[in-house]
Amino acid sequence: MRKNFLALLALLLLLVLLLFTPITYVPPAVPDPSQTYTESLARFATLQQREATMELFAGCESRLLDHGQAVTQVMVLFHGYRTCPRQMAALGEIFYEQGYNVLIPRAPHMGLADLLAPEQADLTADELSYYGTEAVDIAQGLGEQVTVVGFSMGGVVAGWQAQSRADVDLAVLIAPAFGLEAVPPPLTTSAVRLFGLLPNQFLWQNAELKSAVPNPPQVYPRNATRAISAFLRYGFAVRNAARRAAPQAGQILVITNGADKVVRAATTATIVAR
Repeated sequence: MRKNFLALLALLLLLVLLLFTPITYVPPAVPDPSQTYTESLARFATLQQREATMELFAGCESRLLDHGQAVTQVMVLFHGYRTCPRQMAALGEIFYEQGYNVLIPRAPHMGLADLLAPEQADLTADELSYYGTEAVDIAQGLGEQVTVVGFSMGGVVAGWQAQSRADVDLAVLIAPAFGLEAVPPPLTTSAVRLFGLLPNQFLWQNAELKSAVPNPPQVYPRNATRAISAFLRYGFAVRNAARRAAPQAGQILVITNGADKVVRAATTATIVAR
């Protein structure tokens, strides 16, 4: 009986340590910026070749709006979780018309033609690291000054670029998903670990309407707990780096929405204060 009790106690202590030990994730991608416009086009062509093997929703392919040459201003637009480059298409056109070269890369596992595809649950923090770094590397050959803009999950991607890259002139984080309203801040670490360890669960964005939710057609109607764990884990890298050093980007603009019921703005404010 005593042995069983000690074993159970040890298991509980191990679980507590596992769930509440700080997350020390460090993104693995190392910047390798393009040196010329031609090199950037070649890298983007390679990205397109990878996507050519996938069944994507129409318009969800990575996009490059360019003027046929390197220009002064370049913009990279990172879309949010569950959606694809279509989300940023109209904004990209506006800046393209103002003379920018605009890159809108598709996040890993997003934008598939099958809106109920299980692949989104395969998303990892490492994939987000390589995704963001590759995009900014391509952007460097497209012009002189690079602006990085990210929304929600894309805001976290933009946040790491802002923290770690001196070749980013301006980073704009729009409602970055560093924390979620559904998860109290003291439990975010535990949620990241649990969602990453347990079998994935798909959560309908609207449990009553399910797939009939009137979202834009390219938006996945379900959230994958593994994917949520991935972008929150990536967010911890930004938090931890902000504790240790000043961001390397030239300027950072953070935009939050007081009516947002998904992203926790208070967590973003804490990171901004750092």
